[in-house]
Amino acid sequence: MMNKRQRMNKLALSTISLSVLLSITACSGDNAAVEEPAAVNKPADTTVVVEDTPIVEPVADAETTVIEDEPVQELSAEPEVLAADAGAKLYETNCKVCHEGGLLNAPKYGDKAAWEPRLAKGTDTLHMHSAKGFNKMPAQATDKVSEAQVYAAVDYMIEAVS
Repeated sequence: MMNKRQRMNKLALSTISLSVLLSITACSGDNAAVEEPAAVNKPADTTVVVEDTPIVEPVADAETTVIEDEPVQELSAEPEVLAADAGAKLYETNCKVCHEGGLLNAPKYGDKAAWEPRLAKGTDTLHMHSAKGFNKMPAQATDKVSEAQVYAAVDYMIEAVS
């Protein structure tokens, strides 16, 4: 027979175990059992009819028509016209913070050795990495800086090591 203290300890342990189990279940991400909101003023004898979606099967003897691929003409806005010094201006206001001192392993402005492996990837890759972000460098194309401006700044930095 258990004494009062043992029963209290067992009850406390059961309560803690149940709490842990409920917490784990709630955090498991299993959304299979989702509560539905209670119906308000819904008659008890309402019947819901769900129609089946027809299944379309391919016809075995049908002729197949092949349409040759034609180049798709992409819709694009007018290209952004930048001032001749747009790359230098963006470098001075944004890029210089990291590229002047090599912060976060950024290649220093004018350092040919640091830029050489990056230039080997090609200008298009450098443009994309700068605009979208790469490794420790966050995306530079934002709502305040266009991709064209970022590309101009990259070209400005490449020009310094070419």
